[in-house]
Amino acid sequence: MPRGYAAPRTCVILGPVSTADAQASPAPAGQLRPPRHRVSPRAIRYWTARAAAGWAVLAVAQVVWLISAPVDPGWQFVALAVTALAGAAHALVMPRWRYAVHRWEAAPEAVYTQSGWFDQERRVAPVSRIQTVDTQRGPLEQLFGLTSVTVTTASAAGALEIRGLDRAVADRLVDALTATTVRDAEDAT
Repeated sequence: MPRGYAAPRTCVILGPVSTADAQASPAPAGQLRPPRHRVSPRAIRYWTARAAAGWAVLAVAQVVWLISAPVDPGWQFVALAVTALAGAAHALVMPRWRYAVHRWEAAPEAVYTQSGWFDQERRVAPVSRIQTVDTQRGPLEQLFGLTSVTVTTASAAGALEIRGLDRAVADRLVDALTATTVRDAEDAT
């Protein structure tokens, strides 16, 4: 292969790709471009529900404390108001921010992920290093029709996780990765 030649790149399309994602230009040399696929838009509602539930537990504990041991109700009301404001801000901002950041892609040579919201991470796992591909659907994920896919590799950095996928997309991804890893039949250690 001539120096500087880049083989045409194909990717496994497992769901709809937005116009902006499809027209994404390649990253400059030495930089990793963002993966093309977003997680399901239902992930926003899922992350909102999880965040709201966590803050609701704290608020209920504060209300119980206020009722059972009113030390200084003024400060307890202030603490409850701060909890309500912080919880509302977190439940409104975080899910949309995560949705804007979380992406994934399965290409013939590797699986790419991008995740996080404050600490953002991009990971690439060569298909030849994949050891297992697992799915997980907790009760709340099932309620929202979502699935998480975990790609375990022979890497000290740990598994790649793609959270918030539609179940059908997750099933196609697992099938595609399984077929690719079986076809390559290389030792993933």
